[in-house]
Amino acid sequence: MPGDALAGGFSDVPVQAARAFRSAMQVMARPGRIETMTGAAPPAPMTVAAGVLALTLCDADTPLHLAGRHDCAAVRDWLTFHTGAPLVAAGRAMFGLGTWDALQPLDRFAIGTPDYPDRAATLIVEMDVLQAKGAQLTGPGIRGTALLSLPDVAVFQANAAHFPLGFDTFLTCADQLAALPRTTRVESA
Repeated sequence: MPGDALAGGFSDVPVQAARAFRSAMQVMARPGRIETMTGAAPPAPMTVAAGVLALTLCDADTPLHLAGRHDCAAVRDWLTFHTGAPLVAAGRAMFGLGTWDALQPLDRFAIGTPDYPDRAATLIVEMDVLQAKGAQLTGPGIRGTALLSLPDVAVFQANAAHFPLGFDTFLTCADQLAALPRTTRVESA
């Protein structure tokens, strides 16, 4: 394993992981909210926010699928060293990480079952832009409405229509993190 894989993780794991977990839960509980993530320096093309999220949510019991250019030796080695997460095919993944285009087709990922909706995958979508504008969001955790730039409004509308089934999504850009749970209703702006 190259020495680069050993660098870039949390320097104070308990404190940084707790802060990152709180931020991840905040954005999931309040769709449209954008948080800044710090504490990791993952290899390219992975962003800081995606790296911090992976360090916080992945371990030896959370199968992870890397899509597109994120499925490279540097990212695989870094994640294996820092999280121990098994790297798997999309259909077996609890988390999928990559750009929106690379994660397609989304029907490869689990959306849960009527008896076990919690067995759905969570997508970590790396984006070029993440802003509080664009699609209009309503639903649990949102007072009135919120706005969030999304890669494909129609896909998120269809995902919400499957509730309680469906995937949950974290959106990352540089050091920014937002989330869109399957409970959120999405409309074009």
